[in-house]
Amino acid sequence: MPMQEEVRSAIAKAADTYDVPQAALEAVVEVESGRKAFTTIDGKPMPLILYEFHVFYRYPGLPDDVLREAVRRKLAARRWGDLPYAKTQSARYGQLRKAADLHEQAAYAACSWGVGQVLGENAEWLGFGTPKKLAETAMSGIAGQLEVMMAFVRKRGLLDELRDHNWEGFARLYNGPGQVAFYSAKMAQAHRRITGGAAPPPRASTSSTTLRSGARGEAVATLQRQLRALGYFLIVDGDFGPATLRMVKVFQAENDLVADGVAGPKTLGRIEALSA
Repeated sequence: MPMQEEVRSAIAKAADTYDVPQAALEAVVEVESGRKAFTTIDGKPMPLILYEFHVFYRYPGLPDDVLREAVRRKLAARRWGDLPYAKTQSARYGQLRKAADLHEQAAYAACSWGVGQVLGENAEWLGFGTPKKLAETAMSGIAGQLEVMMAFVRKRGLLDELRDHNWEGFARLYNGPGQVAFYSAKMAQAHRRITGGAAPPPRASTSSTTLRSGARGEAVATLQRQLRALGYFLIVDGDFGPATLRMVKVFQAENDLVADGVAGPKTLGRIEALSA
């Protein structure tokens, strides 16, 4: 199914706004949405959603009676995978409506929204205030869906990963550390198809001169050992994952460096100087 021209046009505008390659952003959208931005609910175009039972269950401050009733109605579950996903968008929106009758904000928090499949529970963190406000932004149209998605990308600090076509680094923080291989391979494949197989510009080096999210190897292990010796708790595993990214940012902020989580020459030089 080809991506709708309206969606591609909106992606081009978002790519220009955030200074990322259009093909890279389009590849992520393709993987997250399956090239489909809308479903029809009650005759209206609506964003794709996925209702997550365990997210409703863990919504903070949920009254006990509401939680019990949601569990009884099979709208909430303690763990992911305890209940199967509904197979159709119509059924998922039905779950949303039923859950909203019990607790509106928990229901909207429990859904992932739009072409970026961003969970509503991230609403406050992303600056939307409430899960319903985030959902309303996504429901406003494709521009709103991309606004939600890019809010998550920016908050996660992943604009550089898109610019560098660093699919592993992007997937690690966007999709989660347990799904890096699957999603990074899908994004790379989508990018090759979109660009006709053209190779992307060389990404930032993951050698000893520049280390960033997604990098692996002895240079990363050395960085981790040096940060540990300086008092930053890290497991030395040679994997530049979320914990290493967080500690690099903390180190940078404490040493008057740009806190972007990228261990480039300035950051590595400062670490070397303090480690001497």
